[in-house]
Amino acid sequence: MKGRLVTFEGCEGSGKSTQLRLLSEKLSKQGISHIVTREPGGSDIAEQIRNIILNGKNTAMCDECEALLYAAARAQHLREIVQPALDKGMLVLCDRYVDSSLAYQGYARGLDLKFIEDINGFAMRDFRPDLTLFLDISPRAAFERKHGADKGDRMEQLGLEFHRKVYEGYLKLSEMYPERIVKVECGGSKWDTAERIYGILKERKIFD
Repeated sequence: MKGRLVTFEGCEGSGKSTQLRLLSEKLSKQGISHIVTREPGGSDIAEQIRNIILNGKNTAMCDECEALLYAAARAQHLREIVQPALDKGMLVLCDRYVDSSLAYQGYARGLDLKFIEDINGFAMRDFRPDLTLFLDISPRAAFERKHGADKGDRMEQLGLEFHRKVYEGYLKLSEMYPERIVKVECGGSKWDTAERIYGILKERKIFD
């Protein structure tokens, strides 16, 4: 049986990593076989590409180069980590996937969306998410939570206006793909959000 791919999306500081950790801990206690991975990165080669993309010294990197590097990392990560796990029938929980490229390089950077879709279609082939959880938190709240946490990260050096565009991009994607992308309200505690996420996965029958 083919596994399931669940992706977590949101602005910098939305709490994706925390929610992935909490969900993984709960699934492990229940004996549900799964892996947690991330993009860009997740495999040795993809992590090397990640370091190039996010290196704060690479200020001369053009938007097209950035988009192509994300797609290249995605292709490697998919072949090396995601596809083998899915072929074994495992649940794959991934911190970011193709929607990040559309939100960041497409809507926020202003690159042609068809270009983003084409290069990532080539990278992903038929491996689309079964479910995407968009952690919905205001851009300002997310920005204030995360900004300055890693001054060497190119994406975190970008201003609030850029992250507003990212957020607006995610909202548009949620409207375009309502069956796949579920908005998760992040009001309340992290435990409240974790329960919402677990409930969504149960409702969607992502696991038994």
